[in-house]
Amino acid sequence: MPKIDLDPIDWKILARLQEDARVSNVDLAKAVNLSPSPCLNRVRALEESQVVSRYVTLLDPLKIGLTVSVFIQVSLEKQMRNALDTFEASVLAREEVMECYLMTGDADYLLRVIVSDMQSLERFIVDYLARIPGVASIKSSFALKQVKYKTALPLPESQKTRRKR
Repeated sequence: MPKIDLDPIDWKILARLQEDARVSNVDLAKAVNLSPSPCLNRVRALEESQVVSRYVTLLDPLKIGLTVSVFIQVSLEKQMRNALDTFEASVLAREEVMECYLMTGDADYLLRVIVSDMQSLERFIVDYLARIPGVASIKSSFALKQVKYKTALPLPESQKTRRKR
């Protein structure tokens, strides 16, 4: 996918939306020194180009009872296209899988899974993950403490300095 050319105002809009996606168009326009109509047009253009792919609400997992966070390394018997496709389709269907990456190194996949308790994790691993065709090994590492978590992407350094002025 080609990189989209963004000007300094676009970068300011993106930075502000990453801070607060619920900001009103009027407040966003003020923050980036535009009038509301051109600001809204720029936001729509960023959405249409899929630079802004979606808006979400972030929940605190601990406050809703999701207290077990685990990273799971999965190795497949063979790295053939159909085995990869089967595994990926299987994990895409599971809500407790927050992230899944095809990796280089010792494991084929790295998953970040969040569940309410150890029994839920056991059911996920034993009753589901281990039964996916082609899975050879599963290794889990529990997160004891979340030191850093963010959803805002780092913007290019040149845009950060422009924003601070």
